[in-house]
Amino acid sequence: MTTVAVLGGGIGGLAASYYLCKSPQVTKVVVLESSSRFGGWLWSTRRSDGAVFEHGPRGIRPAGDVGRNTLNMVDDLGLGGEILPVSSSHVASKSRYVYVNQQLHRMPSGLSGLLRPVPPFSRPLLLSLAMEILVKKGEEEDESIHSFVSRRLGKELADIAVDSLCRGVFAGDSRKLSVRSCFPVLYDAEQRRGSLTLGMLLGSGPAPVVPPGPLAQRSIQESWAQWSLSRGLESLPESITEYLQQSGRVQLHREAAVQRISPSASGWKISLEDGVMSADHIISALPAKALSCILPPSSCRPLVQLLQHISTVTVAVVNLEYEGAVLPVAVMMGGAWFQEVFGAPEAATEEHLLARATEAVRRQLGVATAPSWSRVALQRDCIPQYHQGHRQGVESMRRFIGENRLPLALVGASYDGVSVNDVIFSGRTAAEEMLGAV
Repeated sequence: MTTVAVLGGGIGGLAASYYLCKSPQVTKVVVLESSSRFGGWLWSTRRSDGAVFEHGPRGIRPAGDVGRNTLNMVDDLGLGGEILPVSSSHVASKSRYVYVNQQLHRMPSGLSGLLRPVPPFSRPLLLSLAMEILVKKGEEEDESIHSFVSRRLGKELADIAVDSLCRGVFAGDSRKLSVRSCFPVLYDAEQRRGSLTLGMLLGSGPAPVVPPGPLAQRSIQESWAQWSLSRGLESLPESITEYLQQSGRVQLHREAAVQRISPSASGWKISLEDGVMSADHIISALPAKALSCILPPSSCRPLVQLLQHISTVTVAVVNLEYEGAVLPVAVMMGGAWFQEVFGAPEAATEEHLLARATEAVRRQLGVATAPSWSRVALQRDCIPQYHQGHRQGVESMRRFIGENRLPLALVGASYDGVSVNDVIFSGRTAAEEMLGAV
C-alpha cells in the first residue's frame, strides 16, 4: 500500500494528484489545502450576466512540451468545448504596447517594424539582431536578465522591452532576475549556438517529449497564441478536483493547515491542527517559505535555509469594467516595487489600490469615465523571484533530498517555472519520478 500526501491544493498539487491517480501503484492520495478553496492563484469571478473576471492568470500559452501537456490534460478532463483560443493573427496577439516617458508606444511587429526605427527605440530591431551574432558567448554560470540582454542586444532593448516583459511576467526587476532560470531558452541558445539569432533559426533545445493530443494538434493547426476557458481559468482546477473526487482514491481536505512534518521509519508523520497522519511519500506544492516552516529545523537545516532564500512579491489585481465600447480592464500593480509604491501589503487599502488603478487607466489609456464595476484582489507573495543562482539553489535542494533519501518531491512555482504550464508539468514530473522510485 502506498499513501501519498500532497501538501497544497493549488494547480501544482492538484496536477500532481491527477497524475498519481492514473497509476495503480498508488492506493491513496490525501490532498491537504490550508484555505477554503482549491485552485490557488487560478481564481475567477463569474457574474450572473455572464461576465468573467480573472484575479490571477488570464491566459495560457499552448507552445512547447509544457503547453502541449496542459492541453492534453484539458482534453482528458473534457474541457475542450470550453476553450477560448486567441490566434497569432488576432489583433490582440499582434498589438503589444509599452508605456515609456509618459507615452504609450506600440511595439514593432512585422517586417516593416524590424527594418526601421520605431519609437521608443532609436534603431531598427533587425540591426540589433544582426549585430548579436557577433557577440561572444558569456562565461558566467548565471547572469541577470538585464545584463544578458544588454550584452547581446544592447542596453536600449534591455531597458525598455525586456524590463517591461519581466515586470509583466514575473512582476520583478530584470536587474536581479536570473536569465538561466527565467528564460532558459535564451540561455540555452547562447550556450548551444553562441547566439540568440542562430538559436531561434536552428533550434537550441532538446527534442519534444510530449506528443500533442487532438486539442494540442488543433492549437498548432490554428496557430493559437494563447487560450482561456469560457467560465474562466478556475474551471481547470474545478475540473481536476471533480476528477479526483470521482476516482475514489483521493481524499480532498480544505482548511487543513499542516503544522509540521517529520521523517518516520515508514515515511512521514504529518501534524495537523486536529491530529496526526502518516504517509509513505510527500509531494509538497507549498510555497518554498511555507515548506521551510514545517520541516524539522535540525535534521533538514540545509534544505530549510535554501527554501527560505527564495523570495516572493505581492501583486494587486484590480478588475475594472466600463460602460460603452471600452473593454474590461485588469490592472496589475506592485510586484518587486509594492513596498516602495504602496507601503506594507497589510496596510494597503482597497480604496487606495482602486484609486491608483483607475488613475493609471485614465492617464495611460485615456479612459476618463469612472468604472461601473470593480474588484480589488491583493495577491500576497504570489510570484516567486528567481534571482541569480536560483537554479543552483534548487539543484542543491534536490541533492540534499536525494542524499538523505527523503521521500519528498518539490512542486510548484517556487522551483522550475512560474507559468501555469510550468507548474502543471512540475506536478507531472514529480508524480512520475515518485512512481519510478516506488
